[in-house]
Amino acid sequence: MPSVTEIRSKAGSEPVTMLTAYDAPTARLVEEAGMDIILVGDSMGNAALGYESTLPVTVDEVASHTGAVARAAEEALVVADMPFLSFGVETAESVHNCGRMLKEAGADAVKLESGPHTVDLTERLVQLGIPVMAHLGLTPQRVNELGGYTRQGTTEEDAAEILDLARAHEDAGAFSLVLEHVPANLAAHITDELDIPTIGIGAGPDCDGQVLVFHDAVGLSENPPPFATAFGNAREELQHALDGYVGAVESGTFPAEEHSHVEEDLDELY
Repeated sequence: MPSVTEIRSKAGSEPVTMLTAYDAPTARLVEEAGMDIILVGDSMGNAALGYESTLPVTVDEVASHTGAVARAAEEALVVADMPFLSFGVETAESVHNCGRMLKEAGADAVKLESGPHTVDLTERLVQLGIPVMAHLGLTPQRVNELGGYTRQGTTEEDAAEILDLARAHEDAGAFSLVLEHVPANLAAHITDELDIPTIGIGAGPDCDGQVLVFHDAVGLSENPPPFATAFGNAREELQHALDGYVGAVESGTFPAEEHSHVEEDLDELY
């Protein structure tokens, strides 16, 4: 399993690969593909739990899904994505919630949707031995403030603020930084300025790594974001399999003789 130190050392050298997973079978598949990092994203809200956004996701839900992923993943670094209002309000509660992900769920690190309010928290968590992945640009937990999932850092002022926050979180001890839905040239500049790896999602090709939601990457999502690419059509394959199952049951071809067992000693009972 790569350590956070090894992930940090990839900046400017080796590409960092990261994908989300929310359960054990998916985690195994993702790990077998050679992924460096598995993110147990709060994107589980939209992708797996039936919520309309990430906001309803709870600490207990993230802990439960992180535990499932951590039990399945032996090689990849497992990062738990801290949900809305689980951090940044009171330091003690933030530390407790983040600590649960390592102590109880088996995560190797946590991710924080970052801002000015998470700089000191990042430093405190790192002091306590809780590695932190920062996240700037589009932070979906602020969707109500932003008015939607819009590109960030498009003005000089906003770009400068993201760069300043990136530097501040690096100084605070973050081992990597997710940059979401920002201009590619801004992401490239931040990548050049930092000594920790940047991991892009809708941030262009010049980041040190890339991350996508599993469902978007394999073609399960009905409405993927514009910056995602499906590298397969899992939705079509699954639908084909399910249609086959329904058809076989309805036609009586499943279960067949080879799927059943007859105990001859029971014949006398009938």
